Amino acid sequence: MAARSLLTAGLFALALSPQRGLAQDGSVLTYHGNHSRSGQYVVPALSWDKARSVQLDHTFNARVAGSMYAQPLYWRPAGANTGTLFVATEDDAVQAFDATTGKELWRHVVGHPVRGSSLPCGNIDPLGITGTPVIDPARRAIYLDAAVEQANGPRHEVFALSTKDGSVLPGWPIDVADALQKTGRHFDPTVQNQRAALTLLDDTLYVAFGGHFGDCGSYHGWVVGISLHDPRKLVSFETRARGGGIWSPGGLSVAGHDIYFATGNTFGAQSWSDGEAVLRVGADLRRGGDKSSYFAPSDWKALDAHDADLGGTNPLPLDVPGANGGRALILALGKDGKAYLLDRNDLGGVGGQLAAETVSQMRIITSPAVYSVGDGVFVALQAPGAHCPQPGRGHDLTVLKIATEPRPVMSTAWCGALRGRGSPIVTATDGHSNPIVWMLGAEGDDRLHAFRGDTGAAIFVSEPLSGLRHFQTLIATEGRLYVGGDRRIYAFKF
Repeated sequence: MAARSLLTAGLFALALSPQRGLAQDGSVLTYHGNHSRSGQYVVPALSWDKARSVQLDHTFNARVAGSMYAQPLYWRPAGANTGTLFVATEDDAVQAFDATTGKELWRHVVGHPVRGSSLPCGNIDPLGITGTPVIDPARRAIYLDAAVEQANGPRHEVFALSTKDGSVLPGWPIDVADALQKTGRHFDPTVQNQRAALTLLDDTLYVAFGGHFGDCGSYHGWVVGISLHDPRKLVSFETRARGGGIWSPGGLSVAGHDIYFATGNTFGAQSWSDGEAVLRVGADLRRGGDKSSYFAPSDWKALDAHDADLGGTNPLPLDVPGANGGRALILALGKDGKAYLLDRNDLGGVGGQLAAETVSQMRIITSPAVYSVGDGVFVALQAPGAHCPQPGRGHDLTVLKIATEPRPVMSTAWCGALRGRGSPIVTATDGHSNPIVWMLGAEGDDRLHAFRGDTGAAIFVSEPLSGLRHFQTLIATEGRLYVGGDRRIYAFKF
């Protein structure tokens, strides 16, 4: 693993190539475009000048059944004239739409969503599909976790649906609690919630869990891996202490064959027990045996006490060029407003960060995006930056510059003037040129904003959009941008 920490300039260029943001067919099959969660999309036609003329397509008419927290997905199979949009909602509905017209192609309601009155706490009512699904084009399947009201109470059921017609594929759904019980593990679906995007790696589907808003009950941070060859076969990870939820909409991040995730605050832990942490596991989800496989801030216990955890944001893999080939890093962001740079192959244990910096005046809880300008690596995140002009007054987008020489360091590159809690993405015409940072002012000004990635100059702002939920992000395809909201999808053309 140590050899992977030295990356050549060529490998760095590959890491920020079109493959990071789009599949070869222009598809967006998973959250933020890829399993590293880079949030970077390559759109050759979308230059800085073109972005100024982006327009909302009022002829696009995709009507959605329910509230939408999950990111839309887009798939254009080889040879198809147009792509298909897939959305999942809190009404436990999965829908497919023609990506050009918005015409509904099929709809499948996987069950009755859970009523808020059936749960001990929470702030989503009804509760259905919250985490972003994932598409496997080889199997022509879309996978998702749904909270479903059954006769024996709320359950978490993992489905595989045909992308052709929405039918349930053989062997599915999997009841998570029942499946774990067969392995001797206890999982309480009443207090566990599923907000994290699902992940596919090595023919295994990974589903991460936290708790409900309000931290009720004896929930834990869980990752469950389900074999696509035999869905009855599971592997799992569970935090040792109560709490430690995996809350981030981005969920798990993948670099190579390693899986990284961040956990939230734990309760009553007198010694560190997996909370306030970044953890690295392999495909089998086995806990590592030494400090190279985890990181927690040295003040983790104080963070526990103040609910100022790391679990609201997914770890972000970074490949930063420099002397001797550069460095393979992980960026972690916390509710305490701090950013932590970690060695991806040696996370360092408690207090083992390479660098830590207060970068925000407020908590950081949405998914970041990474892009390059020349040899520089930049990270866009939703937060009022600690070093922004007039901090806290409508500058809810902060962009950091990451450097490793002469030592790892983070600095504020620029700040974007908008209000809201969307998760940013980045488009570029070839992976490097014309970088544009896009972000939704969700539950703020409710507009779509665009900024030049190099200077931060504002280049586009949309009319107000309705029904945008916090943490919502957009996707970019060859010819359109798509935004999911309650009851509808917005399409922007350029």
